[in-house]
Amino acid sequence: MTIWQQSLSSAITDISELCDTLQLPISDSDLIKQAQHSFALRVPREFVARMEKGNPHDPLLLQVLPQAIEMQKTPGFSADPLNENQKNPVPGLLHKYPNRVLLTLTGACAINCRYCFRKSFPYEENNPSRANWNRALDYIAQDKNIDEVILSGGDPLILKDNLIAEFVSQLEKISHVERLRIHTRLPIVIPQRVTDEWIAWMEKSRFKIIIVVHCNHANEIDESVLIALKKLRVAATVLNQSVLLKNINDNVDALVNLSKRLFQAEVLPYYLHLLDKVDGAAHFDVSEEKANELMLEIKKQLPGFLVPKLAREVSGMLNKEF
Repeated sequence: MTIWQQSLSSAITDISELCDTLQLPISDSDLIKQAQHSFALRVPREFVARMEKGNPHDPLLLQVLPQAIEMQKTPGFSADPLNENQKNPVPGLLHKYPNRVLLTLTGACAINCRYCFRKSFPYEENNPSRANWNRALDYIAQDKNIDEVILSGGDPLILKDNLIAEFVSQLEKISHVERLRIHTRLPIVIPQRVTDEWIAWMEKSRFKIIIVVHCNHANEIDESVLIALKKLRVAATVLNQSVLLKNINDNVDALVNLSKRLFQAEVLPYYLHLLDKVDGAAHFDVSEEKANELMLEIKKQLPGFLVPKLAREVSGMLNKEF
């Protein structure tokens, strides 16, 4: 078992252990237990180590800690806010935009973020078996408008290198596919996942590879993450997408510091997403008015290349807009 796989298997999945590690009081609220039952706690110890002990408002902790408020029903929030089930022509493949498709190679993640818009996605109906790989590959081969494939999930990098390489080698045979994009949080939460072997594989691919990591706060990038992200630049274009989250990064300093820290890691800010309105995440929602105010302020403090694009995905739209 590799170091990163050991980190996966040793992730904290119990609220009591998490609170004990961070020297926080433990709540035995029935609603918190229901929230954890609805969407399990999972957080790697490397990520927990970047949290401030004794601080119940730590911005990294709030992203993963089950809370009673998640059980409140909020109008306008749903299990499938992007209507992805309507864009799912074959198992494991989402076709939302004309020239690109997204593949959910796995439903597993290294970390369960409480605002995840795919927390209720029917992964059991999108089994990433080789049979479904073939159906997805056939679908892509038949549509010559598709020039970009996005590997997502779950987190595709939770799979072993040889499985990813096997799938991509088949994808490389489809001549009209030019770019491979990988959406992942693993280099942030378990930086040991960025191995020399994986870098070497990417360098050999015929694709132009784009890695889009997911980081919401500068505190997520410690020295080990900084080194891992810089390694990725050897073989890929590296971008970041974050989510605007209430009480986590919804202030000018947090957003400016995040962009600066990303640039230190040779990563460019790409998207700042408004929250997808998934059940149980209403307490993270930031108003459009405040989002616009924040963007105006960070544009005053950052050069244009460090300002992420504020975006909201709307079901049926052919691109992300705001």
